Amino acid sequence: MKRDGFYTSGQFAKMANVTTRTIRFYDKQNILKPSFTDESGRRFYSDSDFARLQQILLLKYLGFSLEEIRELTIDDIDRRFMLNSLQMQKKLVEDRIERMQQVLSALNETTDLLKKEDTVRWDRMLTLIHLTGMENSLSAQYKSAVNLAARIRLHTLYTENRQGWFPWIFEQCHIRSGMRILELGCGDGSLWTLNRSRIPRDVSIILSDISDGMIRDARRNIGPGDLRFSFRCFDAQQIPSESSVTDDHSFDLIIGNHLLFYCRDIQKVCSEVTRLLKPDGTFLCSTYSARHMAEITQLVQDFDPRIVLSGEKLYENFGLENGAGILSEAFRGVQLLRYPDSLLVTDAQPLIEYILSCHGNQNRLLSERYDEFRDYVSEKTAGGFRITKDAGIFICRI
Repeated sequence: MKRDGFYTSGQFAKMANVTTRTIRFYDKQNILKPSFTDESGRRFYSDSDFARLQQILLLKYLGFSLEEIRELTIDDIDRRFMLNSLQMQKKLVEDRIERMQQVLSALNETTDLLKKEDTVRWDRMLTLIHLTGMENSLSAQYKSAVNLAARIRLHTLYTENRQGWFPWIFEQCHIRSGMRILELGCGDGSLWTLNRSRIPRDVSIILSDISDGMIRDARRNIGPGDLRFSFRCFDAQQIPSESSVTDDHSFDLIIGNHLLFYCRDIQKVCSEVTRLLKPDGTFLCSTYSARHMAEITQLVQDFDPRIVLSGEKLYENFGLENGAGILSEAFRGVQLLRYPDSLLVTDAQPLIEYILSCHGNQNRLLSERYDEFRDYVSEKTAGGFRITKDAGIFICRI
C-alpha cells in the first residue's frame, strides 16, 4: 500500500520528467536511494528526494562522473543543506559560463585571424586546447569549494571565541595606509570579505592561489568595484616576476593562511617570500598542532576504525610544534601567537558536513551506512560535543 507523502518509482520519474530506468539506475549505483521500501520490495520516494535528484542531474549535465556525484551527494537533505548545495551549484554554473565565454572569445579571435591572414596561428590553437582542457579540473574545483565552505561553516557556527579566526588574523596583520600586501593561497577571499570595513582605502592587495577556481570565487566574493584588490593564479613555490606586480622587495606584508603544510618545498616558498618582502616587511603564516580537532578523528574511528580523514598529517609537514624551526632557516625573527578557542557542537549536521569534506576515505566507507552514522553523530552532539582547537600564527621578519 502506498504511504501518504510518498511516490512510487513510476510517479516520481514522471513528475521529474526522467525515465523509471534512470531512477532504478541511480538506486543501483547507490546515488539516489528510495526514502521507503515496503515489505514487498516496492520503492517509494519523498518530496526531499527531488532536491537530491536535481543536484544529481545538474552535476551529470556538467560532466561529473558517477563516483564524483556519489561523493558529493552523500549528505542528508534538509533546508540548510539544500541552500548550501544550490549556492555551490550556482557558483559551478557561473564558472562554466565564464569558461565558455572565454572559449567563444578565443574561437572568434582565431576565426578572424584566419580570415585576415590566411594562415594558421598555432599559438591560438594552443590557447583553445588549454581552454577546453580546463574542463577536466572543474570537478576538483567544485569539491574544493564545497569542502572549504563546510569547514568554515562549522567554525563559524560553534566557535567559542566570538571574535572569529579571520578577524583575529586580520588584527595581527596591523595593516596601515599605503601598504602593499600579497596573500598566498587566498581561497575564497574570506579574510578580506569578513574584514572589508577595516581595510584602509589606500592599500594595494594581491590575492593569489594555485587554483583558478578559488581565484574566481575570491574575485566574485569581493566584487569588481573594489580597486584595492587584484588577482593572480600561481604556485607559491614559484612566484612569477611581473614588472610592477611582483617586483623584488616590494611588499610590506605577505600572508600564508593555512598554506605551508600543503607545499612540497616549504623552504622554496620562504625563499620567494624573502625575495618579495621589503627589508622591514612581515610574513604572517598560520597552522595548527597535533591536538587540533583531534576529537573528530576519534569520533569517526570509534564508529569505524577503518576511517582515515586524511592520508597525511599536515601538522607534521608544518605545525605549531615544528614551524618555528622551519621558518628560522629563512627569517631572523619568528614569533608564535596562539588563537584561544574551542568548538561546542550541538547539531550533528554541520559536523557531518565537515567530516565529509575531509580528504580521506570516509565518503566511501560511510556511503552505505550514512543513516546509521547520522544517528551516531546526533547522539554524540545531543549534550554538546566539545572539540579542541589549537591553531595560531607565526609572525616572521627578515
